[in-house]
Amino acid sequence: MKKSKKLFVIVAILFVLATLVVGYDISRRTSFPGSKKLLKESIAPTEEKSDSVKVDNEQDKLPNQ
Repeated sequence: MKKSKKLFVIVAILFVLATLVVGYDISRRTSFPGSKKLLKESIAPTEEKSDSVKVDNEQDKLPNQ
């Protein structure tokens, strides 16, 4: 084999190994979505909707308003 072909094969093998290592690391840190139990919030969301802009009383207002 020519020197350039050997270099290509070595780089290709290193790339495949690096891809496998990263894939294995990611798979270890995550869980299968089907294995998680459903959260109460996702099954029955709360009816209460809060308004983040609404100011109820004068004490909550900023001084410069």
